[in-house]
Amino acid sequence: MSVLEMKVPSPGESITEVEIATWLVEDGDYVEKDQPIAEVDSDKATLELPAEESGIVTLKAEEGDAVEVGAVVCLIDMDAAKPEENAAPAKDEAPKEEKKTELAPAQKAATYATGTASPAAKKVLAEKGIDASTVKGTGKEGRITKDDAVKAVPSMGTQPANGTRGIERKKMSMLRRKVAERLVAVKSETAMLTTFNEVNMQPIFDLRSQYKEDFKAKHGVGLGFMSFFTLAVVRALKMYPDVNSMIDGNYQIKHDFQDISIAVSGPKGLMVPVIRNAENLSFRGVESEVKRLALRARDGQITVDEMTGGTFTITNGGVFGSMLSTPIINPPQSGILGMHNIVNRPMAVNGEVVIQPIMYVALSYDHRIIDGRESVGFLVAVKEALENPIELLMDNNPTKALEM
Repeated sequence: MSVLEMKVPSPGESITEVEIATWLVEDGDYVEKDQPIAEVDSDKATLELPAEESGIVTLKAEEGDAVEVGAVVCLIDMDAAKPEENAAPAKDEAPKEEKKTELAPAQKAATYATGTASPAAKKVLAEKGIDASTVKGTGKEGRITKDDAVKAVPSMGTQPANGTRGIERKKMSMLRRKVAERLVAVKSETAMLTTFNEVNMQPIFDLRSQYKEDFKAKHGVGLGFMSFFTLAVVRALKMYPDVNSMIDGNYQIKHDFQDISIAVSGPKGLMVPVIRNAENLSFRGVESEVKRLALRARDGQITVDEMTGGTFTITNGGVFGSMLSTPIINPPQSGILGMHNIVNRPMAVNGEVVIQPIMYVALSYDHRIIDGRESVGFLVAVKEALENPIELLMDNNPTKALEM
């Protein structure tokens, strides 16, 4: 019998472990070569694992298992014949497992045999603010172990007589855990500040109204806001190169290129793919790349390489309705621009109050290498380009700029 051992491939440099997020096949299924058989989470992305050969698969890991790169996750019997279609009656679908609804710890306290907590468990419970008397110990003679303490959930109060108070305990994906670690690290390891400004979006509205139909017909992509913002950021980064730099130990690393990371929402959470050398792209080039990367993120096809690097990040909370926020720096970068929703607001224009579409923008930056002059100047430069795009982004020729 010829059996292939399928091992976890390396998803990228420095990644030593992945987590089996979802098996797409069942033990004993026949799989075709290159058929996706599993989704695996690394600390940077969710990737599909394709079958290396055709045959009957035997799973060697469970969903949720953390496995090292190079470890065997399944076997494929390559000598097994492909089952003929309709050769056997279809299996009855197994009943779906119902979610178990647990009562809050305070409700179960009366039934818990109170045991003493181990020192490690006491520490965990103290950090969570949980009374040991509300925790059921699984150790000898009801002793509360560290694992019991880790799994314990703080009380949510007394249950009302006519309501239910169920909880669900779900392990975070490796990607989500890594994002959480990075966000906490940014807050503690950088001197992060945020500066704000407002942008009158009317000039961009006017350009889009005039050119969007021809632009889409010619290039096959819409003329959105991201191309204006990306090119405005590229211009501002050239003017204020400190914002396009990062810290490496005792050194400041400056870049003579602009790789712009864009935050997009995917099925597994926030993804941040990179537009390479955005300084060389036209409006069409940016819009095409944004669309390509967003679709790949949505379909779970984004690769680690496509999310590696980046010298500055743009995130758009406005698509979810956010009016204002303080975006968190995407390490090791030193700056991130937050876009927000566009709302008609009263504004003074030439001494008169008029209603204009206004967006609040925010720049979070690492004050260790970016001073107030650079941060405020950068954001003002972005504002100027967005409010005067024909002159500053299109060289006074919008027709030519949008045809490229």
